[in-house]
Amino acid sequence: MSDRLSPLHEVHAAAGAVFTDFAGWQMPVRYSSDLAEHKAVREAAGIFDLSHMGEILVVGPGAAAALDYAVSGRISALQPGQAKYTLLLNDAGGVLDDLIVYRTGEDRFLVVANAANAGTVAGELRGRADRFDAQVHDESDDVALIAVQGPRALEVLLNTEGFALDGGHPDGEDVADALSSLRYYRALAGNFNGSAVLFARTGYTGEDGFEIFVSPDAARALWGALVEAGAPFHLVPAGLAARDTLRLEAGMPLYGHELDAETLPVQAGLGRVVDLGKPGDFVGRAAIEKGPAPEASVLVGLRGEGKRAARADYPVRDESGATIGRVTSGALSPTLGFPIAMAYVAPSHAAEGTVVAVDIRGTAHPYLVTPLPFYKRKKTS
Repeated sequence: MSDRLSPLHEVHAAAGAVFTDFAGWQMPVRYSSDLAEHKAVREAAGIFDLSHMGEILVVGPGAAAALDYAVSGRISALQPGQAKYTLLLNDAGGVLDDLIVYRTGEDRFLVVANAANAGTVAGELRGRADRFDAQVHDESDDVALIAVQGPRALEVLLNTEGFALDGGHPDGEDVADALSSLRYYRALAGNFNGSAVLFARTGYTGEDGFEIFVSPDAARALWGALVEAGAPFHLVPAGLAARDTLRLEAGMPLYGHELDAETLPVQAGLGRVVDLGKPGDFVGRAAIEKGPAPEASVLVGLRGEGKRAARADYPVRDESGATIGRVTSGALSPTLGFPIAMAYVAPSHAAEGTVVAVDIRGTAHPYLVTPLPFYKRKKTS
């Protein structure tokens, strides 16, 4: 049952949003058109409500060491203001969640978890941190999260009134200079009309963009200011449907589709996210070092023809009709104009250029194994 509402729920309803149940939350799936919202993010900018995500603080003198033990990446190597994509593994090396960890101070880290897993992540982190001088606080109810994504995202933020840096910036930059120079996977503390915010140059769309953490009390005013500032840049509200096709085109995994507790990171193409070079033990290390069975399926990209899209859990078959895998995510790509999918298949059929068949409601449709991601944004100089 969906009984949790975003602090922006009334704003979405007034904008004509259609809602869906997502991890126990009522969240906008679309406002007008999935395609129009997707196109806006690729060509201009879209604004997303991500307040359903989990935010967990890990603080204390042993916080960095605790996170090194708790997750797959070397969190202690982060400098304040840096962020890292990482994985929370179980003892068998399977993925309990994929996370972004921001180092917001010398002994202070913000862990962002998927909505469905926030409670699990908080509990696991508490258990794993108990041997260290660190405390874990689940602050999910005290944080709203708004994302502005797209090639004009920076322009939207620079045009938004009310942003400032707390106490100035060490090198004398103002907020416009600081946001303009903020690099990918970096974060910057500031405020919006006196309310504390954290600007992060991160996202889940394959485009440039920002995610802004703010108190729920200030979320409506911030959303309104961003929408007003974004009007000249064709900013539109975007829902979960557009977010899903955007991340699929960008080859970004979604927990519960490409990632789960039975799948090792290397199977999902995320072996690089596990730092076996860091000193000491971490949860799942022995299983990761052992690796999956030789016949374990691996994640691939699939490109189809025509307009019929593969969907999650559709069977993937070889030339003889034998099942060799399953689709995890699929759609007709709004940007590219042809069907795309991610799927787990047997290693024998994972090579680029291999032709497989996806069973779409009883009919075999040819798909070509193709590299991920399907789409890469053009980098500006």
